[in-house]
Amino acid sequence: MPKPRPLFSSLAAALAVAFAALLPHAAQAQESDTLAKIKASGAITFGYRESSFGFSYLDGNLKPVGYSIEICNRIVEAVKSELKMPAIEIKYQAVTSANRIPLVQNGTVDIECGSTTNLVDRQKQVAFSPDIFRYNVRMLVKADSGIRSIADLQGRTVATTSGTTSFRLLREADRGRNLDVTNLAGKDHSDSFLLVESGRAQAFVLDDILLAGQLANARNPKDFVITGESLRTENQSLMFRKDDPAFKALVDRVVSGMMKSGEMEKLYNKWFMAPIPPKGININYPLNAETKDAFANPSSKGI
Repeated sequence: MPKPRPLFSSLAAALAVAFAALLPHAAQAQESDTLAKIKASGAITFGYRESSFGFSYLDGNLKPVGYSIEICNRIVEAVKSELKMPAIEIKYQAVTSANRIPLVQNGTVDIECGSTTNLVDRQKQVAFSPDIFRYNVRMLVKADSGIRSIADLQGRTVATTSGTTSFRLLREADRGRNLDVTNLAGKDHSDSFLLVESGRAQAFVLDDILLAGQLANARNPKDFVITGESLRTENQSLMFRKDDPAFKALVDRVVSGMMKSGEMEKLYNKWFMAPIPPKGININYPLNAETKDAFANPSSKGI
């Protein structure tokens, strides 16, 4: 008759098997920690937009610059301090409205320094910083088009950028009006603007601050106007992987600190109230009441 195994030995064996089974999951959890990833690689990857003027775009040397990029640079300085690393390489990955969330989720991008709306629905997939900007969704049209309200879009073609919420918001605002509106999607904001400039679309619906950036960079800015009812007040934030409380705490601390110290408003004035590269154009978009509230009461609640 075999000798019974001691209870302690049986428990130890069971625990060893359970621990071995958990090892892959523990390794996966560690890999998903952004700070650990940065420490191991010595680098962080910024997601940037190519034509979100003022926020995140390419300068004359094709280098990503802008308000969002500078905030991300401040975050890197805090990461250096946190990890006691004298240097961290910053890598850049271009993103679009359509691919930005997948590239953050799969680890290609560590933090998206662009012009993304913090939506509660998107929080199921990614995490956000406190709002760095709040704005109204409106439309850009040719000045001589006669279009000044949503009702004027009857039978017209409307440009939106692929992956944005703009056309859905237009449709929601259109309830009860029975407008016949055709959507034409551009691959990025500059492409959508060209659809209006070329006459293929009669209006471009987007965040008014981004429309102002397109307008400021147009060949003939006076040929266009930003007009119409606000479809919704929205909020822009930096975006990064969810379920990473340590990295979110660091981002929140840096962004909130910049707001409380007044640094964020100075940075805002630099990019939206003064000449910016590459053409020395001033977007001339004064700080609105909604963004002032965001600076006074930092929040990543989302809408």
